[in-house]
Amino acid sequence: MSAHIPVLLEEVLDALQPVAGASIIDATFGRGGYTQALLAAKAARVLALDRDPQAIAAGEAMARAEAPRLTLALCRFSDLEAAARAHDFVPCDGIVFDIGVSSPQIDDPERGFSFRADGPLDMRMGAEGPSAADLVNGLSEGALADVLHHFGEERQARAIARALVKARGEGPITRTGALAAIVARVVKGGGKIDPATRTFQALRYAVNDELSELEAGLAAAERVLAPGGRLAVVTFNSLEDRIVKQFFAERSGRTAGRSRHLPVAPDDAAASFAEFRGPITASAAETARNIRARSAKLRAALRTERSPRALTPLAPRLPNEDPRR
Repeated sequence: MSAHIPVLLEEVLDALQPVAGASIIDATFGRGGYTQALLAAKAARVLALDRDPQAIAAGEAMARAEAPRLTLALCRFSDLEAAARAHDFVPCDGIVFDIGVSSPQIDDPERGFSFRADGPLDMRMGAEGPSAADLVNGLSEGALADVLHHFGEERQARAIARALVKARGEGPITRTGALAAIVARVVKGGGKIDPATRTFQALRYAVNDELSELEAGLAAAERVLAPGGRLAVVTFNSLEDRIVKQFFAERSGRTAGRSRHLPVAPDDAAASFAEFRGPITASAAETARNIRARSAKLRAALRTERSPRALTPLAPRLPNEDPRR
């Protein structure tokens, strides 16, 4: 099993402030780093969720050892509320999200998440839906460019999309190495990141609809948390962090750019979250121990007694095309 070191662990525990008797949801179980720490901090019960069947299978031994305090469930963010109700975690005292791909997913070439080792071009966190190969080979050039632009912030999205369409005309693109090589011919090296980084990020987001899932998960957390409950979210890039920041800004009754020092706006009285923390970043010592922590940001807030608000779309939407047609 690949190791997975939870980032900002002490900071997350400080944000959640688990106490004896607390019921907490770990919405991204991974390999159980946050869950283990929450149980050690005497949380009475933890509901650990993950959309990856391999993560759930890897956690079964922990669940048996920690029964009945730990419950595992296969679940994506958009189904968080249903899972919480099914396992009697409504209302709960805390929820933590660690957004993005885990080390075991990246390190296994057969999952297709990484351009560093050749493998099948898959990228699915679960077993359902179109793969990255389906998107690369099935979407129109315009839709591919939109995916790369909106989900990867790739400035050369149109040139890459054009190169992919030309390459697939000679045969399907089915391997991560082949995709990375095509992108490298368009995006020249020399920068701080590999030329294929943004393309792989964009495809992964699109394959798993991750940004819309994050949006839905945050809204579900608002509905599930008890007054006084705490929400902590760790992100790893600007797209994820922007959604979390905008979500908290909207739920606080403020706009994202409005100073906290300005007079309270009339709708602040309806704020469903307060006492914000973040962005909190990793220390130099943690980054030295775990390179994955260098881009991590933690934002956290306290749930108030105010009613949840309707979900406002925050994430870019996927192209309205079926790549497998």
